[in-house]
Amino acid sequence: MSLGYAEKLSYREDVGNVGMPEIFDSPELLHKKIEELAIMVRQSKHLVVFTGAGISTSSGIPDFRGPKGIWTLQRAGKGVPGVSLPFHRAVPSLTHMALVELEKIGLLKFVISQNVDSLHLRSGLPREKLAELHGNSFKEICPNCKKEYLRDFEIETIGLKDTPRRCSDKSCGARLKDTVLDWEDALPPEEMDAAKEQCRTADLVLCLGTSLQITPACNMPLLSLKNGGRVAIVNLQATPKDKRASLVIHGLVDKVIAGVIYMMNLRIPPYIRTDFVQLSLRHSVKKKCVRWTLRVTSIHGLRAPLPFLRSVEVSFPERPDMKPVVLKEQPFSLQRETSMNRSFVMLLTFNFSDGCSCLSSCIEWPVDFLKRKETFVRNRSIVLQELQYAAERQSRAGQQAILEREGLPRAETSIHALVTSIVRYDTEDVKAAVPVVTLMNSSGGSLSKRHMDAIGCNPAASSKKQKLVASGDRRKGLNPKTQGA
Repeated sequence: MSLGYAEKLSYREDVGNVGMPEIFDSPELLHKKIEELAIMVRQSKHLVVFTGAGISTSSGIPDFRGPKGIWTLQRAGKGVPGVSLPFHRAVPSLTHMALVELEKIGLLKFVISQNVDSLHLRSGLPREKLAELHGNSFKEICPNCKKEYLRDFEIETIGLKDTPRRCSDKSCGARLKDTVLDWEDALPPEEMDAAKEQCRTADLVLCLGTSLQITPACNMPLLSLKNGGRVAIVNLQATPKDKRASLVIHGLVDKVIAGVIYMMNLRIPPYIRTDFVQLSLRHSVKKKCVRWTLRVTSIHGLRAPLPFLRSVEVSFPERPDMKPVVLKEQPFSLQRETSMNRSFVMLLTFNFSDGCSCLSSCIEWPVDFLKRKETFVRNRSIVLQELQYAAERQSRAGQQAILEREGLPRAETSIHALVTSIVRYDTEDVKAAVPVVTLMNSSGGSLSKRHMDAIGCNPAASSKKQKLVASGDRRKGLNPKTQGA
């Protein structure tokens, strides 16, 4: 949940019960309940998960009604809580990635989310397996053709308003709208209908990190009861639906789900984030010289921001006569005039912003104005899979690959994919469920002190420090008081 989102919401006096005390099951009871939940999940034929803000707090995103929630603090006159990183760099929690694994093996059929943080989609959950009841702060939609646009930056507005961009379909071109609801907005019918149908079909609806207070969404899980299904709730606070649930667990969602995954002998995949950049080089001939312009832009449009980039260094390793430069302001652009007959190699160093798992990545760009480069489009899915495999195998971020290129007589444009983050989640021991950020940017700090430890950008040093984290920072026992604060 974005603090900006909370501030954009229209004022409402009644936001439900806030600041309710947190409840922690005893270690023995918690362990017993986790075992019971693991059996329920394993035996389910149609598992549906219903998620709230509580699954994203370990990602550094505040909730609404917890002891330190947005509305709890606002009602107490304390303002909004601080955050360690920008909303757009929030990393999926252990629970998000565990759901991805359950979906991949066929157990999880559908996820219904009340969150607007986009972490379910960012984690890799298929769009067709997800209903976002309250919208998505990173998604726009065309009101005419219904095409969706998932962005790497937060959309400027909420309340289903017009945004600055238009539909890219040439036969449409309508002004896009944001997808996040304000208080007076009705739930989107398509999302609502899909969610209701899935709950009616479910033999188990697992509610994670939600107070189940906001209607009509909070009543959806109970639809499964009419056809003999069951409801299980994992939340640190009591909910109005507890009495109708077959199982209620009071514990940290990540801790509970880590235990379930461990007992089912499953592995949580690492989260590997890939961002995209578009490079263009246009030139005009002036006698024996060439005047050229380099632009580094977003794939979402020339005016769209590149939130994962702090700056771009442009250097020319083989040409000491060409002065290097650092581009610090977006949109990144460089103009030069060089000889028509002399080729050169341009080295682009992308310096990443806070929250990325490495400091930078480089792309070499051979430039020869006398030769026209070929046009091609590579299979995006295969390229991204290869990048993710390389990042996981090398246990670091920073890999890059070209996805497509268009070569014209006076211009060249290409789109590149860059691995900017990798996060691993340790569930080998049910007593320790701590995601470790590999190669964390030391200047950016940790995303959440409860669940992440910063590691240097040297792969060798990273490996050594990971062992220290595993042996020294693991929490022992299931007592919540001994877990990360």
